[in-house]
Amino acid sequence: MRVSTRGDYASRALLSLALHAEAEAPTSVRDIADRTGLPQPYLEQILLALKGAGLVRSKRGVGGGYVLARSPSEITLGQIVSAVDGPITAGDFGEPHQDGACDHEGQCVLLAVWAEVSDHMRSHLDSFTLADMVSRAKGTASAVAPLA
Repeated sequence: MRVSTRGDYASRALLSLALHAEAEAPTSVRDIADRTGLPQPYLEQILLALKGAGLVRSKRGVGGGYVLARSPSEITLGQIVSAVDGPITAGDFGEPHQDGACDHEGQCVLLAVWAEVSDHMRSHLDSFTLADMVSRAKGTASAVAPLA
């Protein structure tokens, strides 16, 4: 699996919101872009996708912007990446034992392994919350998490 630029930018944007969550006022796209160094037009598209996934809320008008829709401890990196990149998978191989997926020698065994790899990647990304990232950014947590 490769995290796309969208997945990285979405994670950075939400981490910025989490780092400044105590402000409680919405943060403008411009402020997020300035703090993270992300291009504002692309960031606007990403924030719309995150809003659609229920990870952020927006307020329009003067003093408007974005806030996290849930506590940083309830938002995982897996949810963020999935919101902008789609399902987290090792590849688009299909499911074992469905739609003729096992018609060729060894194919079913490999499909099962790819499914396990996908499950592991999802689980691992879901083991990191925005709250964990805030702790790491502030130097209050270790930079490396133990592997499950």
